[in-house]
Amino acid sequence: MSGAQFPDGFHLERLSNSHPRRNFRSGAAAVDQWLSTKALQQQQKRLSGTKVLLDPTGAIAGYYTLATGQIDFGDLPHEIAKTLPRRAVPIAVLAWLGVSVNHQRRGYGERLLAQALRDCWEAGETFPFIAVVLDCLNDSAKAFYRRWNFEELPGYPLRLYLSARHVAAIVTGG
Repeated sequence: MSGAQFPDGFHLERLSNSHPRRNFRSGAAAVDQWLSTKALQQQQKRLSGTKVLLDPTGAIAGYYTLATGQIDFGDLPHEIAKTLPRRAVPIAVLAWLGVSVNHQRRGYGERLLAQALRDCWEAGETFPFIAVVLDCLNDSAKAFYRRWNFEELPGYPLRLYLSARHVAAIVTGG
């Protein structure tokens, strides 16, 4: 996979001050608030990175935010944890993903997720991680990620993971 393909006139950019963040409406207040009030600040502090999908008018059609983190080996499923050191291990975090209500149900969420996973995989070539982890806001979001084979972390029904091996398989087609 060479990266997600978007329709003509749509393109991804790293979030900047010039983007109309406060106009973004996804239908989920937390997703909207993150983009409008926190995403740029966190990016400037180098705590996360956000990419926005701009439509042909320059409006934000969607976005995703990635970060790095750690997870204790004890919070992982046994099949992953059994080969790891008994300490915190590195993960990639899909912190946020949202699509504007004006662009929903057109496959942009799937394309943004595909690009986010590709970005994680590429970063993982330099800064390895054992899984991509995310927290779902609700069961609807959980169902979306489950279609991509994300699995629940034991004891955390809305926290999902996709192993680095599965990310590589998605990205490389292997």
